[in-house]
Amino acid sequence: MNFYSYSTQLAQHNSDIERHWQRSEQGYLKAPSGKLFYSYHIPKTAKYSVVLVNGRIESAWKYQELLWELAQNNIAVFTYDHIGQGLSERLTGNAQTGYVSRFTDYGDDLNAFIEKVVMPRQKGPLFILAHSMGAAISCDYLSRYSHPISGAFLSAPMFDINTHNTPYKLAKWLAKIGCWLGLGKHYAVGQSNYFPVPFEENQLTHCHIRYQRFRSLYQNEAELCLGGVSYGWLNQTFNFIEKIPNLIIQTPLFIVSAEQDEVVDNRAHARFIETHPDAQLRTIANAKHELLCETDDIRQTVLKEFYQFCDNLGLTTKETGS
Repeated sequence: MNFYSYSTQLAQHNSDIERHWQRSEQGYLKAPSGKLFYSYHIPKTAKYSVVLVNGRIESAWKYQELLWELAQNNIAVFTYDHIGQGLSERLTGNAQTGYVSRFTDYGDDLNAFIEKVVMPRQKGPLFILAHSMGAAISCDYLSRYSHPISGAFLSAPMFDINTHNTPYKLAKWLAKIGCWLGLGKHYAVGQSNYFPVPFEENQLTHCHIRYQRFRSLYQNEAELCLGGVSYGWLNQTFNFIEKIPNLIIQTPLFIVSAEQDEVVDNRAHARFIETHPDAQLRTIANAKHELLCETDDIRQTVLKEFYQFCDNLGLTTKETGS
């Protein structure tokens, strides 16, 4: 596998990246939770297929650089926007409020996407590449559904969240109380509409160029914007987090943690490995949360692990005929 995208050359490749995005097949899927936006591209000589499952507040639009680079490596990629964010159906009066009725709705939607959009079109073995909340969703899906996934690569998985200045137990109780009071679709205390945090204060990446591309996307495509979380989302997430260590997953897993992550709690990755000893775990030094949008050295380290993971499992699949 090769690396085609470098932060210093993004402006140079921008027209190719945009052209690839515009030429991708795009549409809407009627999933259990509502209408979901999706996009996919299948190179003529695709060696395998990947379902890209993004994180909270994200959209397929954000990953145009990665989608283009994977295509250069002859990888078919299928991706979509979760219910309540991106171009998918929103569920609250204030469209920017992060909300889900049940956390497992996300997994049900992923199953529908894979069954209806991916499986009829996939080329070669099928893998999952999932980030943050998308990784938690993927684990829920893998634990509950019969599926064709050969392996799942999890970037900074949201196996627990960082509550920062709010004590963890207090945050859990506030989420429950908010729901009891009928405020499930309202912002949790301290949450608000989308606000463009200056690069110097961001918790996501060390890469100024990629960070500014993300913020410019939100500025130019206002319908993609999503703000903070609701009491309902928070309560559902805390409830699901408690179940993660006990999920039964037979699929090969590779976890990459960001050493400087301030969004998710990396200690949960270690706890997950204790109950899933066959899963692989690597911590990426000096990295922030968004490993796939980090500086070139960090991003390439992660992608190298991803390519090797898929190549190894793809070879095994061919040898066994499965």
